[in-house]
Amino acid sequence: MPAICILPDQVANQIAAGEVVERPASVAKELLENALDAGARSVRIEADGGGAQRLRVVDDGHGMEREDALLALQRHATSKLRTAEDLVAIATLGFRGEALPSIAAVSRFTLETATAAGAGTRIQVAGGKVQSVEPAGLPPGTAITVERLFYNVPARRKFLKTEATELAHIATLASHYALAHPELRLELRTPRRDIFTLAPAASHRQRLQQLFGAEVVASLLEIAAAVPLPPPAAGEEAPQLAIYGFVSPPEVHKLNRQSVFTFVNRRLVHDRVIQHALGEAYRNLLPNGVYPMVLLFLDLPFEEVDVNVHPAKTEVRFRRQAWVHDAVRDAVRQTLGRARSIPSLPRQVVARPSAAALADLGGLEQGRIESAVPESGAGLGAPAPAAAPLAAAGAEADNPIARRWSELAPSFGLTPTLPPPRPLSLPLSAAPEAAPAPMPHGAACASRAAGGDDWLTAEPLATEGEDISRLEALGQIRASFIIAASPRGLWLVDQHAAHERVLFEQLLASMQAAAAGETPPAQRLLLPVILQLPPGQWLRFDDMAPELRAAGFAIEPFGQGTVAVQAVPAGLAADRVEGFWTELLESEEAEWRRASLERRQGRIAATLACHAAIKVNMPLDAEKMRWLLRRLAATRFPMTCPHGRPVLVHYSLREIQRAFKR
Repeated sequence: MPAICILPDQVANQIAAGEVVERPASVAKELLENALDAGARSVRIEADGGGAQRLRVVDDGHGMEREDALLALQRHATSKLRTAEDLVAIATLGFRGEALPSIAAVSRFTLETATAAGAGTRIQVAGGKVQSVEPAGLPPGTAITVERLFYNVPARRKFLKTEATELAHIATLASHYALAHPELRLELRTPRRDIFTLAPAASHRQRLQQLFGAEVVASLLEIAAAVPLPPPAAGEEAPQLAIYGFVSPPEVHKLNRQSVFTFVNRRLVHDRVIQHALGEAYRNLLPNGVYPMVLLFLDLPFEEVDVNVHPAKTEVRFRRQAWVHDAVRDAVRQTLGRARSIPSLPRQVVARPSAAALADLGGLEQGRIESAVPESGAGLGAPAPAAAPLAAAGAEADNPIARRWSELAPSFGLTPTLPPPRPLSLPLSAAPEAAPAPMPHGAACASRAAGGDDWLTAEPLATEGEDISRLEALGQIRASFIIAASPRGLWLVDQHAAHERVLFEQLLASMQAAAAGETPPAQRLLLPVILQLPPGQWLRFDDMAPELRAAGFAIEPFGQGTVAVQAVPAGLAADRVEGFWTELLESEEAEWRRASLERRQGRIAATLACHAAIKVNMPLDAEKMRWLLRRLAATRFPMTCPHGRPVLVHYSLREIQRAFKR
């Protein structure tokens, strides 16, 4: 008897099911994609027992005739491909013809379908074997019911999680496709409650608002770009890559990547090229270990992307991935640069209760975004309490926050500017240069009683980016944080982080100019700094030398394991050279070798800026503070330091008025 044999169809189908069907959400994904490919405008998903006991997907798509319905249950039977050439430009979500027979092989499966013109058909399958085929009176469309998933494969069933967890995966999947197809009406329900019902939306913004709430959407930045890709051959027309969607500013971030949604031709994908491009776009804007919130769509010609690289079709391969990577990186970076958004005092942004229903299902975090300003040692992205007015002195005994404030208040040490600050006022009207006439107390009360609160809430219309250039320094807190005012409110500025940002962009510009042949600004040292390096770091010197020379260093070998630093970039003190070298050379060698020239330059510039910048506990006079604020306003990304920490915190007039119960 030969050792090699052809497997029976039932076994082959179960093996195929292992690749396609991982859990109930995998079944929902395949059926939802089939519904969208069939032109459905409305889809209803019903799940019982987390989808493992019963999962039903009903759509109003084209439906099938009896013969097509029977063929759809055969392996590799599809209406979406005809020849091998069709694989080059796949325009549908599904195309292999494996989903239905694979699902039917590991469940009790019922297919009900009808076209607008023909009679309906009902087919029942158990474990891959057709049990019955009968006509039925059905509305146009298709309804597929999957019951007792993995009933004949106990080894697979025991790997399923709890009902709540499996339902959460289905809810997450459904919300993903709802984001990609705002024109779709989508329902998700269980026997006990409706999870959500999403009406067709006019735009992606409206769909986002349905799922996450208006406050979350208002915190995001809209992105739209059309990038011509290089023509594949001489004489051919250059294809267009359309990039659109929403990205969060640096101060709105999460602790994981679960809020990063990327779609290629409206197909949800987890692509390393796009993920890396997003990481590069936020480089030097976000701290390590936190991630932005992203809803990004890429539309490009079908022949420019290969979707036939993963059994679940969640990965793609771009024909020219370097161009796609750079286009995504630059589009997101430019959007962040134009916005120049500044964090306000830490607050929690909460979505509407309709989205919170998803959060109850196994810990989904789609109903909340943390907008916190991290400190050293603090958990990033943790919900921060909203700003509240200080408690009255009489309530301190019952209010630990107020009691703690009274203990800390004397130690803040507000340092006045030198010379003494001139009197300043915060205008409360849209025209700050025209001071309003004093209002009698009685008239003010009458105005409020009549509902005339415009004089309290009006704010200048300047954007936050424009407002930074109008900051007026008032003083310092503990010689570490600058207090400043503008027509829009009060600002706290981390002087070290602000100077880091200024120096970082200066150094980066000079390094890029040096690469073009210009001489970088440098200062010769009276006595060279001799550095003794471990063997591994000494051997890496040649690898780093070009970027270091472009930064303004003059470094020469000085014997075995020793280098002599003859010149340093302008602004770097000689006593900071050793600390800079230690930090730079302790980076992973493999990471440095893989890094692009731009990333290497950024690493050197960020490390240099950190060591050369103004330090905390350093008193500044009025002129130095004004100089620093002016230079910060001229930078491209004034909101964060090169390591992603926030530079400024804004306390708006509206928040000040609210704190004083105005």
